[in-house]
Amino acid sequence: MYGDKEEYTTPIINMEKFKTYTENVIFGSRAIIEAIKANKEVDKILIQHGLHNDLFKELIGLIKEKNIPYQFVPVEKLFKLNKKNHQGVAAYISEIEYSKTEQIISGIYEKGKDPLLLILDRVTDVRNFGAIARTAECAGVDAIIIPSRGAAQVNGDAIKTSAGALHKIPVCREDNLKETIHYLKDCGIKIIGCTEKTDKLMYEVNMRGPLCIIMGSEENGISGEYLKLCDDRAKIPMFGSIESLNVSVSAALVIYESIRQSTH
Repeated sequence: MYGDKEEYTTPIINMEKFKTYTENVIFGSRAIIEAIKANKEVDKILIQHGLHNDLFKELIGLIKEKNIPYQFVPVEKLFKLNKKNHQGVAAYISEIEYSKTEQIISGIYEKGKDPLLLILDRVTDVRNFGAIARTAECAGVDAIIIPSRGAAQVNGDAIKTSAGALHKIPVCREDNLKETIHYLKDCGIKIIGCTEKTDKLMYEVNMRGPLCIIMGSEENGISGEYLKLCDDRAKIPMFGSIESLNVSVSAALVIYESIRQSTH
């Protein structure tokens, strides 16, 4: 999980092979293979059901080697992305370079600073993700941690909504958030879950010192297995008839409450 990726010699890429329909999607096994070997950050790959050829075998081997999220889909799904020449495979390319959690943590501690981190559990809306990143960067959050599967794509909309913050704040993509949470706890970082499943208001929860805040999806909140690992849980006070806030607003409130506590 925390080992370095195998280094590849960067090949010369003929960009004409990158058949783009949108700014962050490329099509065709060969183009995608070249992108992976060129160390492009791939968010996920869609593969047509029943696709079998030599290039596909090479691609699927590389996908598994690099642990890239992939999904088999009906051909209609690919035609929605490219009606002319999808070649049975599409890859979503991230617009940022992901950071490594362990390197971020060690770097923060080396500076003599208490880490302030944010985990986003299944936040899939790109605009929510972008808005959270903007707040996090403005508030001085050290890094955002997301799962490799079930997370918002870091595309043009996310970058735009973040007002460019996603080019400034480190984003770490992890294959196993449970292992990552255990790692953070071993590093002396307190894990706080923002959830309505508690009686403690966020003002009553100690957020001083090394801290990681977990935000869950609006639909289901934080996964139960992650809630069990939290050192404490914090609830945002609600006084109206609507049961929940937008996740980006909730994240902003909890982040700035942690800053208020740490500066008073």
